[in-house]
Formats: sequence, structure tokens, C-alpha cells
Amino acid sequence: MEWRDRSVAVVGLGVSNMAVVRWLAARGARLTGFDQKSEEALGPAAEELRRLGARLVLGPDYLERLDADWDAVFLTPGMPKDLPVLQRLRDRGVALRSEIGLFFSLCRAPVIGITGSSGKTTTTSLVGEMLRRGPRPVYVGGNIGRPLLEAAESIPEDAWVVLELSSFQLEMLDRSPRIAVVTNVTPNHLDVHGTMAAYVAAKKRIYRFQSSSDFAVLNADDPETQAMTAEAPGRVLTFSRRGPVPQGAWVDGRAVVVKTDAAGAGADVVCTLDDIRLPGEHNVENVLAAAAVARLCGISPDDIRRAVREFAGVPHRLEPVGEWRGVRFYNDSIATSPARAAAGIRAFEAPVVLIAGGYDKKLPFDELAQALPGRVHTLVLLGATARAIEQAVLEHGRRTGSPAPRIVHAASLEEAVEHARRAARPGDVVLLSPACASYDMFPNFEVRGRRFRELVLEFARPQAAAERG
Repeated sequence: MEWRDRSVAVVGLGVSNMAVVRWLAARGARLTGFDQKSEEALGPAAEELRRLGARLVLGPDYLERLDADWDAVFLTPGMPKDLPVLQRLRDRGVALRSEIGLFFSLCRAPVIGITGSSGKTTTTSLVGEMLRRGPRPVYVGGNIGRPLLEAAESIPEDAWVVLELSSFQLEMLDRSPRIAVVTNVTPNHLDVHGTMAAYVAAKKRIYRFQSSSDFAVLNADDPETQAMTAEAPGRVLTFSRRGPVPQGAWVDGRAVVVKTDAAGAGADVVCTLDDIRLPGEHNVENVLAAAAVARLCGISPDDIRRAVREFAGVPHRLEPVGEWRGVRFYNDSIATSPARAAAGIRAFEAPVVLIAGGYDKKLPFDELAQALPGRVHTLVLLGATARAIEQAVLEHGRRTGSPAPRIVHAASLEEAVEHARRAARPGDVVLLSPACASYDMFPNFEVRGRRFRELVLEFARPQAAAERG
């Protein structure tokens, strides 16, 4: 589209859509920014919008003024797509677009897209580190880091682009990456998607538009992703912790093995489990997925091994924070679903004091409750979901006869950390793995994780990032 003098609405003025605003402003579009926040809450973003010539429609009733004849409307990723005002726009033929869709239309380099209910940020970051050891330029972005939109037209054709893609981003895409990775699929974001079927359908779009010459890398140990192997139109590789796969990556004893040649050539040992610095079996899966992608892209086993050995993880993902009187504190604020929190709990052999609870995404907490017996001796609950988690834990105990942990309620994260500190014994782990989003108390999981780190470091010495769980 020729954007000069086109009337464009940008709905939701977060990081990705601010990149859209800058890109469109540089091309002469007539812009209107919509957001439920006040101008004061938007802060510097509001100043930048005005400087770029955008009109602002702000406040709780901002969507009431969206129902107009726009040339295009760009939606923030997390906005429900079934709102009546959006359906009326569709009925009138208004194009509903997204930042990530615009990037795909502009980027000339092959894209590696990575999604999943958990593990996608770690896998994306690890793939980026592996590919940087090869000869081609590498760009990493999408749902992490800065949006790549403003750089899209300058990315060379011989580069690799590695994108983390959320379900919200995928549901508006009409094309798929050259290599599509799905780490796993468990219930998440049902407050927005409505049903598990709709959530899974959004994830499937990562490979839905592939050709027979493209690749899908799927988790053979996850029932949802295993079922996808029959649907993906391109060449399918799988990965498994449990045993060999026809093509892909697997664990053989202590070795991580990759085979990408369909002609039957031998498999490569790319590293061992001892090379992986990240705690937990879920991180073994992340390494398997990343290694399969890296071999597809021509990275040598030695370079993959070096990348694995040097990769210490991503902040807020089982991040070692501090140690106090023999108690280790870990920040797993990214764990915004019960499945993700359960994986975090299982990553530790030491007894756990768990801090959990937060914003309600309408997810069941049964999987979290199942992970607690024998591992968590004290459960500190806070936020909007505290009572629902407590009920799930007590019900699981009644149903199975397993002992429930001691349960403590806290009114704030500050109070929760203090309760956890008092409950912890030497040799324990205090784990912030909330199983919920943060929006009832914090703007996002990063802010929650940073606050946890600050609170711990008020009394604890910093813990080495490389330390195992």
C-alpha cells in the first residue's frame, strides 16, 4: 500500500505499535493513536506521538471512536479480535493489520519463527546465539526485544531473522516463517482466546501457510504438538527427551543428538546434558529444539556445543537472584501459566517455598497442584487468584491423599517475600513462579520479576547466574 495521506488507526500504543507509528509517520500516513490509558500514563510515548503528528484518542471509552472509515487499522497483539467494533470494520472492508504482519511483508531474509506456551523466549535467544557463530548476519526480535519493523527493509537477504511469536501475533498472520518451531502447547491466555481450540488454532498458524520446501520443528513429547506433525505442509523434524526420532533432535543417554538429513546420513552429537547450564527438563527440550534449527541452518556441532555451554539463560526464567543463610532465591516471573510454574518447580531437587498467584487468565490450576506434593513445603499466595489456587491445592490433596503444603496468604509481593524468607530452611529454594499473569499488581512480568530481585537483594548476596538449580 502507498501510505502517504492514508488514514490509519493504531489501536494500543505499546512497544510494537509505537514501531508501527514511527514507520507509518515516515511514509506520510495520517495517524490516530487509540489507547485506554491516559496521556499521563502513556508518558514519553504520548509526547513522541504528538511529535510525529498523530492525533490521540485516549481513555476508557477509546474504542467508541474507532468505528469510522479508515484505510487501515493496526491492532495491538493482545486485543480480542472478536469485538463488535472490529467486526463492523471488517464488514465495511477495512483492513485489520498488525506490526508483525507488516514486518513479514517487508522482510526479504528467511524467517525462523518460534512459538509455544512456554520456552519460546529461551529457545529464540538460544537459536540466535547458535546462528551468530555462523557466517550470516542474525536479527532476533518479535515478541522479545525491540520490534524489527523499522529495520525490516534494511535486513539483507542473506541474513537469518529469528522471531519469537505469541499466539496473539500469530492469529493475524497470513504467512508462515521458513522454519516454524512449536516448543509445546498447554492452556494459556484463555481469557482472550476464549477456548483452548481457538488458542491451539492460533499456534498452528505458524506453519499453516508453509510450502512443501519449508520446515516445522515440533515437540514429539507433547500431545498437542505431536498431533501437528500430520498437518504441517512442509518437512517435519521433531525433538524428544525420551528417545530417538526419525529426523530432528533427541537425548541418547547423556548426549544430545541431531539428525536433519532425510537421506539417512548419520546423526551428530552436538553436546551433552552436562553442557546445559539451564536447570529443568523443559530447558533440555529448549536446547533440543534450538539445536535442530541450528543444524538445519548449517551451524556445526562444535559451534552448537560452545553456544550451549556459554548460554546462562534469560532474565525472569529460573533466574538465580540471591542466597541468604543457605537459601537460594530464583526469579521465574515469566511463569504466567500453571504448566510453566509446574515445570519450574520440577527443575529443583531441593525443597521449595513457592510464591504464586496473580491476575486471572481463566486457567485451571490442577497441573500446578499436582506438582506440589513432595516438592513444595510452603506455598505463599497473593493476587486475584490466591483463593482459586488454594482451592485447587486442597482439592488435589483430598482426592489423592497427598499432604498439602503449608499455605500462607500475602497482600503484596513485599509481604510474600518476607513470608517466604521466614519459612525457608537452609538448603531450600525460594521460587517466584506465579502461574499467573501480573496485571493485578504489576504492568508486566518483567516489572514483577525486577521487584522480586530488588526485594531479595535487600538481604541476600547476589547468586551467580551460572549456578545450577
